[in-house]
Amino acid sequence: MSAVELAPHGAETDKPKTRRGDIAWRWWLVAPALVVLILAASGPLLIVLVYSFLEPGNFGGVIWNFSTDGWFQVFFSRDIFDDTVGPATAHLDIFRRSITLALYTTVITAVLGFPTAWFIATRAPDVRPIWLFLVTIPFWTNLVIRTFAIQEVIRNEGLINTVLRSLGLISAPIQMLYTDFAILLGMAYVFLPLMVLPLYASMEKLDFKLLEAGYDLYASRLRVLWHIVLPLVKPGFIAGSILVFIPAIGAYVTPRILGGGRNLMLGNLIELQFGQGRNWPLGSALALTLLVIVVVALLFYIRSTSQPEGQRHG
Repeated sequence: MSAVELAPHGAETDKPKTRRGDIAWRWWLVAPALVVLILAASGPLLIVLVYSFLEPGNFGGVIWNFSTDGWFQVFFSRDIFDDTVGPATAHLDIFRRSITLALYTTVITAVLGFPTAWFIATRAPDVRPIWLFLVTIPFWTNLVIRTFAIQEVIRNEGLINTVLRSLGLISAPIQMLYTDFAILLGMAYVFLPLMVLPLYASMEKLDFKLLEAGYDLYASRLRVLWHIVLPLVKPGFIAGSILVFIPAIGAYVTPRILGGGRNLMLGNLIELQFGQGRNWPLGSALALTLLVIVVVALLFYIRSTSQPEGQRHG
């Protein structure tokens, strides 16, 4: 006689009930977090979505009349004299600048963060926490203060120009402040720890015996790096790129201070519409456009870097 036949009939019918009760209990446990997410994230996002389809008020706010002018003004502009429609060149330039600087920031932090994380991961285990502590120290300081520190370094009377002029290498200050270079430098400095930490987390789990096996098979350092190290730490690159790209494309403080209001990014443009522009529907449409750009870029990046091994080399 089998074990199923020996088991009481009620024991089998009680298993689905127990499982359903366990699932219901888990839903009750997660319910407070879901409520917070809905109210704190989905709620404001829904308000922004509704505002993007309304008319702007005369002194800010919105008029509760359905309109698609906010979305129209994101990409197009209408001439005030002959009412002709053309592309919103200023907005498109800001889109291009924001995406370009965010991508450059991601690449620069990856290039600088990889050797930094490798250095920390190859130290003795009892020393690594000290190096990680040094990496996280900038987070103790407010973002505005860190950005002003960069400003003091690159301004016309700042540290770099003062040293170069004292050495006789230049006769006039190099204009670095209020340029795209200044914004890129500031964002790379601010977001570098967000790349180092995920890379270190991947490298810490790396089995260094694989590197020795590669050297034993007469592989060069470059081939070991390309075929062993980089594929194994790819999750760290993906996580670090996400953590850097998302805040970089929507950065506000760093472009505002180092760009001087002349080199706007999307975050500055959105704030401008809700502030001086008093066009809340356009600001809402721009905010949602930024959200769409981030989601599309992340989906494309994750899809292209998460292909199966056979497809990537096939």
